[in-house]
Parts: sequence; C-alpha cells; structure tokens
Amino acid sequence: MYVVCSSIFGVALYPAVLISNNDIICFMSAQDWAGFILTIISIIGAVGIVGRWIIIKYVEQILSELKPNSGSSMKDQITRLEEKMDKVFDMMINHLEDHSKK
Repeated sequence: MYVVCSSIFGVALYPAVLISNNDIICFMSAQDWAGFILTIISIIGAVGIVGRWIIIKYVEQILSELKPNSGSSMKDQITRLEEKMDKVFDMMINHLEDHSKK
C-alpha cells in the first residue's frame, strides 16, 4: 500500500503499513534517510568546527599570558612579584640578624 505522507523533506509517495483502527505509519525512503544522515553529519561538523575555533582562540589567549611581553602579561607580573618578595625576604633576614645580635 502506498500513501502520500509528509516528512521533514516534503510530501512524497511512501510505502505505508495499515495498523489497527485505521492508523497509517509512513516510512522514510532511502533518499530521505540519506538526506537526513547528511544533514546530521553537516550539523555535527559545523558545531565541531566552531567549537575547535573557540578552543584555539582561548588557548592562544591563555598562552599569550604566559609569555613575557614588556610588562602586561601574567608572566611579567609574577616576575615582578617574585623580585619584590626576594627584597622583602632579604630585609626580613637582615632585620632578624640585627635583632638576634642584641
């Protein structure tokens, strides 16, 4: 039995099965399945490409913070903090040495 059924790809003549109380189930043709599968693969591919692009941009931004660039990167700020902490540590050691002699 063939009936006219609508699917996501339009209206066409499909093989159908008549089940109880006159309900008709339409089946997708091979061409419809191929189109459906290609659509899903295209959507997954597009999401993958956009996701990859976003990840690459974030990784580039993070890596740029880890390289010295004349003062504004995180690497430069940590280096300055480390130098200041060394000075504070030296001052503390000198202070303790001076007070331990008394």
